[in-house]
Amino acid sequence: MADDESQDHHHALPLLEALREPSKALQNTPIATIYNHHDTNAAIENLLELATQADHIISTDPTLFQLAQLLKNLKTLLDHLEKLQSHGLRSLLRRQVTNYNISKAGYAIEAQVQSYIDRRNVESFVQTMNDSEEDGEKVEALVGLEARLARGFDKEYQELILKAKVFSIVEFVICESLLSNWVKDQAAVVALALVQFNKDVFVGLVLMGPIIGALVSIGSCRSIQVLTSLVRIIRTPLVDDINEEIPRIIGLLGAEELKIKAAAMNCVFEIGILAREEVIEAMLGADLVKKLMDLQRLEMRGEFKEDECVERFPFLGCVAGFAVQVEVGEGLEKSEKREVKLEILKRVREASVSEAEAATVVSEMPFLFRTLIIFST
Repeated sequence: MADDESQDHHHALPLLEALREPSKALQNTPIATIYNHHDTNAAIENLLELATQADHIISTDPTLFQLAQLLKNLKTLLDHLEKLQSHGLRSLLRRQVTNYNISKAGYAIEAQVQSYIDRRNVESFVQTMNDSEEDGEKVEALVGLEARLARGFDKEYQELILKAKVFSIVEFVICESLLSNWVKDQAAVVALALVQFNKDVFVGLVLMGPIIGALVSIGSCRSIQVLTSLVRIIRTPLVDDINEEIPRIIGLLGAEELKIKAAAMNCVFEIGILAREEVIEAMLGADLVKKLMDLQRLEMRGEFKEDECVERFPFLGCVAGFAVQVEVGEGLEKSEKREVKLEILKRVREASVSEAEAATVVSEMPFLFRTLIIFST
């Protein structure tokens, strides 16, 4: 019996999904001008036909009671509209009112259909993430959730995913060491989608939980790109809290894959523009300047193989790039910026293999060069 019910629900989803398009057409089509004996609206025919096909499911599922009533009312309205074919003023006004009510019915039907689909899809997501042992099934469920979140904020959908503890499931997947990076990367993308869906609700959950550290531990291109996006969205509250992860993020500049190096550099730059003094000190203390100098040197020698996922020559001028982020950044006072610039100059000289290399790097940063002149006189 339970299997039969499950099959009905599985069969109901495509039927109800198919109802969405014709219900949208009801919202936008001037039915009163085209619904007559000679030119029947194809969208209406399609909707009524699909409703008939789904009737055995809609009429027996208590959660679809409102949808059943809406479809019944719609049929009544359409029958009434078809009878209003005279050209008198009273008939015209009645057609306009009926047409407006049909449009409202279209919106209501679409909302009911979407609500049912969302509910079933969230239930399916939770079941898949809890029970499935197949990475492909988990990734497919995560991709589906991301696509739904990308459609924008929806209060009812938010209540649905909060009640189902979707964030906790996504957080667990990101932090679970036994799962593959393929699954964890997609879960990271969903975590970002949740924050973009409603920052007021999900930023706090990100900051209070272990997701940030887990993203660094995953250490993939995708996970670091997600971290960079979270820094860009959450800004100072996240950067102020990321201090202990700084050495590990900078350590990824030494990763084997070019795309991971590039992702780590972009993350460092994003942090640099928002970081306060203690975070900048942690970055410099983790040999950031030396690592950027090494990358820039290898880039100049042409020792990196091209990667289609990475723009060409990503590390050219990267030391200057970081210095620019600090110079225009929001986290430091003017006096603190001056001290940081002097420290960068010092570390550039220490990391350079020759005076010529140091001079070349400094020349790429005119504002640092001016600082050097001022403090030398």
